[in-house]
Amino acid sequence: MKVFIIGGGASGMVSAINIRRQNHDVTILEQNAKLGKKLLITGNGHCNYWNELQDLEKYHSNNIELFKEIFIKQKDKVLDFFDSLGIVPKIKNGYYYPFSNQATCILNALINKIEKENIKVICNEQVKDIKKIDNKFIINTNNKVYECDKVVISTGSLAGIKDEYLGYQFAKDFNHQIIKPEPSLVALIGNDSYYHYWDGVRCEAKVSLISNNKLIKEELGEIQFTNYGISGICIFNLSTYFNNNVTIKINFVPWYKEDNLKEWLNIQNNKLSNYSLKQILEGFLNYKIVNLIFKLLKINDDAKWEDINQDKLITYLTSFPFKPIKTKEFINAQTTKGGIPLNEIDINTMESKIVKGLYFTGEILDVNGDCGGYNLGFAWMSALQIKINN
Repeated sequence: MKVFIIGGGASGMVSAINIRRQNHDVTILEQNAKLGKKLLITGNGHCNYWNELQDLEKYHSNNIELFKEIFIKQKDKVLDFFDSLGIVPKIKNGYYYPFSNQATCILNALINKIEKENIKVICNEQVKDIKKIDNKFIINTNNKVYECDKVVISTGSLAGIKDEYLGYQFAKDFNHQIIKPEPSLVALIGNDSYYHYWDGVRCEAKVSLISNNKLIKEELGEIQFTNYGISGICIFNLSTYFNNNVTIKINFVPWYKEDNLKEWLNIQNNKLSNYSLKQILEGFLNYKIVNLIFKLLKINDDAKWEDINQDKLITYLTSFPFKPIKTKEFINAQTTKGGIPLNEIDINTMESKIVKGLYFTGEILDVNGDCGGYNLGFAWMSALQIKINN
């Protein structure tokens, strides 16, 4: 079979290798000058390509049970695949990186395999539309017209895209539905007037996402405070659950239980009896955060612990409220939630249930993961799941 893959990113390259191993004639069409452009920037250029902790809770989909079938079949095969490419991993806190700590190591290994398998690669080729006439697919690009037996759409998602993106349109042209794409793994924006007070602060905290008075998700990690809102890995993971009803609660002292914090501050106050409350708080909290809390609670700079409403202060230290109104744009997002629903895909082969010979892999599908190598994880798993039917 003559198979064309639209997109030479993570899932497109692995799809090509997998399909070539099934003894088909494979061609990759890539719109950029080189393969794997986005792969080079993953993990800040280090390429966190897998995670030791593989749990369904790290992945999100409107059809999670269908994703589970892919997950069960492929999660134990990914590392074998990269071992077959000669990749030696460096494992740090469960995160898998190439031992060189360079994303180019992963990209070069994939490209080397593509070359050794005689997979054809055509770069600077922008696909304009795809049609199926009789049993053949006709692919129109900016340069020419191609004909093939099978097409794999591995165009990724809107995340990080500046220019025109046609991946979803290709799917729509073949009567596929698209679950509304939204930015994910992205910073959250609020509209309060005080953000300039905390701009530039980074600190460890526990953040909780609340919706309709119900705890949806908690994360512990570094928060980055900005002039528009909040960012950082733990915020990225919460952004998957963003809607107009959610509120974020920030606990600046996650190492103390709320009911013990007051007692601990009493002890600190007795130990540092000649200190102001601000001086005591600055012993464990960034001074910008202390100044902000004092402004919001209208506490005088020289106030003592016994002079203030202690319960209000405890609330601000352990449940500081942040109301997000939106996420940052797609260009700032690491991935996208939404896409082609899995119930329109034969997840045993990744073939469309609507159009025979049409396949999908990677981010264009309605699966997204947390930070930590999970989105690349799905790219690899979905690509390895492809089976081309004759």
